[in-house]
Amino acid sequence: MDVTERTVRKICTDAVFERGERYLAADRILDIHRVGTTVTAVVNGNRQYDARVDLAADGFDPWCDCPYDGAGACKHVVAVLLRCVDDCPPDEGDQLDAALEAADADDLRDFLRETLATDVALRERFFARFGESPTRSVDDLRDAIDRQFEETNPDYFVVFEPIDFSEWFDLAGEYRDQERYASAAAVYRALLESLDGNMERVDGAYDHFSQAFKRALDGYVDCVTAGDIDVDEAADAVAFLRDRAASGTPLLSEHFERAATKLEETLTERREY
Repeated sequence: MDVTERTVRKICTDAVFERGERYLAADRILDIHRVGTTVTAVVNGNRQYDARVDLAADGFDPWCDCPYDGAGACKHVVAVLLRCVDDCPPDEGDQLDAALEAADADDLRDFLRETLATDVALRERFFARFGESPTRSVDDLRDAIDRQFEETNPDYFVVFEPIDFSEWFDLAGEYRDQERYASAAAVYRALLESLDGNMERVDGAYDHFSQAFKRALDGYVDCVTAGDIDVDEAADAVAFLRDRAASGTPLLSEHFERAATKLEETLTERREY
């Protein structure tokens, strides 16, 4: 875990780094935990924000639910990383492993079932790893993501703050880990449809939504090309991207068209081999 001031500076601007230093010095980090290389923390700003980093990932894979939309990581993430430079929280992984080892199998199963019954996002990830098929269609997934836009600012049409899409990216990642690329592509497609359909509502945190869109678009193309799909499915994927380029948000049309061209070229090369 190479966490130094130098490596932290690489993922943020100088101004944000200084703000992160001030947040750390002012004891703004209210709660911090580590399991393995993943650090989660609550940081006190205008309100309490949740932040997460992976100390082993390239660039630390930072995430925070604050409205920052500038370049690089936010001050809350920087404060957490700087805390880890000199005072990294103890790894709770061994304690977690010991508790799992000691737990009765039936009790553990009951606990897991109770937890999954009330946590939809976690239940979806459970089905992604251990189930045989997705539990929701693209339309159902898109509707759920659309509701996040509705719930973020229910009194106004405009969305000012970033929306946490991590449960959807985590779900897609779970499918990809299981090499279930069609299911992962469905999640990415739902994200793309929702982001494209709601982008005109966004008035702030532009960098956050742009990064989410790019990540979903790259993931969709990667999964379509990684999966063993037939000619009709490939044509549908290209047509979806081209349709969005023609009829979706003008701001995103160029990205959709470029992705469609890339996908078409990749699939053509594959058929030639």
